[in-house]
Amino acid sequence: MAGQPIDLTNCDREPIHIPGSIQPHGCLLACDAAARTVQRHSANAASMLGLSGDLIGQPLVDLIGPENLHTLGNALAVAGHEPRPALIFGLQINGRSFDVTGHRYEGHAILEFEPAAQNLGAVMSMARTVVGRLRGMDSAEALIQHAAHLIQAQLGYDRVMIYELGADGAGKVVSEAKQQEHESFRGQYFPASDIPQQARALYLRNPIRVISDASYQPVPVLPVRDSMGAPLDLSYAHLRSVSPVHCEYLRNMGVSASMSVSIIINGQLWGLIACHHYAPKVLTMADRAAAEMVGEFFSMHLDALTRRHARKAEELARRALDDLMVDASRNEDVRNALENRLPDLAKLIDAEGIALWFDGTWSTVGHAPSQTAAEPLLRLAETSPDGQIFHTDQLSAVLPDAADLTRSVAGALIIPLSRRPRDFLFYFRREAEQTLDWAGDPNKTYETGPLGDRLTPRKSFAIWKETVREKSHPWSEADCRFAEALRISVVEVLLFNSELLADERSRAAVRQRVLNQELNHRVKNILAVIRSLVSQKQQPGDTLESYTEALRGRIQALAHAHDQVIRDENGGLLRDLLRAELGPYSAKREGIHLTGPNVALDSRAFSVMALVLHEMATNAAKYGALSQRGGALSVSWTILPCGDCQIRWQETGVPGVRAPETTGFGSDLIRRSLPFDLGGESELSFASDGLLAQFRLPARFARALSDTGAPEETALPAALSGPSGMLEGRRVLLVEDQVLIAMSLEAELTDHGMVVLGVAPSVKKALAMIEQDAPDLAVLDLNLRHETSVPIAEALMARGIPFVFATGYGRDIDLPDSFDAVPVVQKPYQVQDILKAFRAL
Repeated sequence: MAGQPIDLTNCDREPIHIPGSIQPHGCLLACDAAARTVQRHSANAASMLGLSGDLIGQPLVDLIGPENLHTLGNALAVAGHEPRPALIFGLQINGRSFDVTGHRYEGHAILEFEPAAQNLGAVMSMARTVVGRLRGMDSAEALIQHAAHLIQAQLGYDRVMIYELGADGAGKVVSEAKQQEHESFRGQYFPASDIPQQARALYLRNPIRVISDASYQPVPVLPVRDSMGAPLDLSYAHLRSVSPVHCEYLRNMGVSASMSVSIIINGQLWGLIACHHYAPKVLTMADRAAAEMVGEFFSMHLDALTRRHARKAEELARRALDDLMVDASRNEDVRNALENRLPDLAKLIDAEGIALWFDGTWSTVGHAPSQTAAEPLLRLAETSPDGQIFHTDQLSAVLPDAADLTRSVAGALIIPLSRRPRDFLFYFRREAEQTLDWAGDPNKTYETGPLGDRLTPRKSFAIWKETVREKSHPWSEADCRFAEALRISVVEVLLFNSELLADERSRAAVRQRVLNQELNHRVKNILAVIRSLVSQKQQPGDTLESYTEALRGRIQALAHAHDQVIRDENGGLLRDLLRAELGPYSAKREGIHLTGPNVALDSRAFSVMALVLHEMATNAAKYGALSQRGGALSVSWTILPCGDCQIRWQETGVPGVRAPETTGFGSDLIRRSLPFDLGGESELSFASDGLLAQFRLPARFARALSDTGAPEETALPAALSGPSGMLEGRRVLLVEDQVLIAMSLEAELTDHGMVVLGVAPSVKKALAMIEQDAPDLAVLDLNLRHETSVPIAEALMARGIPFVFATGYGRDIDLPDSFDAVPVVQKPYQVQDILKAFRAL
């Protein structure tokens, strides 16, 4: 294309794989396939490598030395005939250190040299951390949203976008991390022409592309053509020059440097990880290798999560269809069953609206046209072949005269449900460009390049909007699969034998009567128990308040047991019941010990023991171990060899204990409930320093769970050291030089209702933030690279602002005496450690 103008009309024909030049932050040598003799070189190779004279025809060994040639040869041999470059770090050539890539392609061994990176270990460590964070994402949506922020933290670009390519070639920014001052591109679409076809092909062949300076001067590769007139193919070269159209596109946006990593799934280009920087930025070979590794892991993990999501979607679809069939089998009116399930059916396929045409009745959910507007669509459906699904993303092209319909919906999917009469289910999508707005400043403008009107984000978005006028987002293959499954299921429902339906309805009526009788029986039993509790006479000396309080506690214990039975008709754990009854006395938990294996009580035993243990706990709090400063309560239980459950309740540290002369309702309930209701045993004895009670539950009411081992101590729930809501709304400053630690703590504090004012990685930044907007609390990382946060602590202390030190050294740090009272949280910490320190402050 030499001598031809390059513009948007011929971008698809621009030979970007043979630009004849490279970017200037490195140099290139092209040798024969055996890497023996230099055949071509970039114009800057001699000066960068410290060489002199004409390099063409020179033996490579004379230029870089035998040891380096051996290293390069081994790397090329390991890479084999794959064109993907091999990487060599820290190669010493003429007293200079280089990172080198080498690959074989089209009969050449192409070697690229760049100044060596000094932080290889840190780069790889950061990449491993990012991969670890990505691995923890359990949904494709979470992976996509978090990846942009993690990669920005890894590489330091001003903007990182996850760019997804649709089936029609158009792209969408689905995730973005950016500096606050830049407008957002998130959620915006761009036309397929923004990425020409040959560029897409090159993204598949070479997954990473870097532009260090959009205004760079290309360095020519000499000679431009070999003796056969062929240029050098740089498809797999990292230093390859890029299209001047694309460089101008970046400059028009104000972008000075960029980097992209291909997201490849099943051999197809799913999208790009696109990075922008608003100043020149050279990405070292180590950073590029790490970015490529993260990109490959992202692609694999996204593929795995997408497949998992598809499986779950298919399971949900099948479950919804099964529910539909069950509803229809119990309902004489199939139309009514379908109408009731329309909201659930709407979730099977991504659409703004759904409509059902059944027995001449039009029913809708969501954004769907009226029956009058849908008349042309119904006529179209009537003419469609039997049993075949129809879909279009441009309804106006199919029904050009149906303006009332196509003004409200642009795409439709039609599912035939029956032949005679013709019944249908419709899914509707609105015009694609109606569903979004520009995410940035509407007054933002971009310069026009010297070659005329060029693509910029806003111009691209306008072009995309023009291409999707009267079009919806296209229906996917998965949409059509779900539609076919739905059609088959409804046809099966409609073909059900009416006699089978009648039999099922009869059986359902019998089941309902049995359930009603059981419910009636249970309610009567509960009312009888409550009546007996209310009708008990007051004991001499009881006040109305004490009687009311005792009655309220007993009914509450019964309610707790009933709630447990409702949640689990098999009853519940004895350990949980004890925790519930003794929980109100958790302030004395040092004197309360619960020990025993996992034992489950059936519903009847759970209700009885709820009342018995409530009376025991109440008496202990009023007269026994829980009423004394030195009192102690020990409750232990075990399963005896015969299968019975033995419970031992022992109170100590209660001087002057003696058996009561008279017994009240509570004492009678403790002694008589277990023997009367369950056929068990209750025994109470009074020692000189406390009460001993033993209960025995027959084996048929209690069972040891399969994982029961040695008895274990059960802790009572501890109260928080401060009110649960005391930190909500408090404004926090984070001083932390590790961005991933700061991001994690910021998210967790926000989840607990706190407001993070910002993250400062240095003393200067933190002091500026405090001066501008003082926080309520602060977390200070003690060591900040080459400085400490002591000046920040002094500034906070002078203002009376509480703060916490966070450090890997814990308390083993040398701090001024003035900070002795400041809490120190040792890394790695949990958010609860920070919250506990905040509450103390």
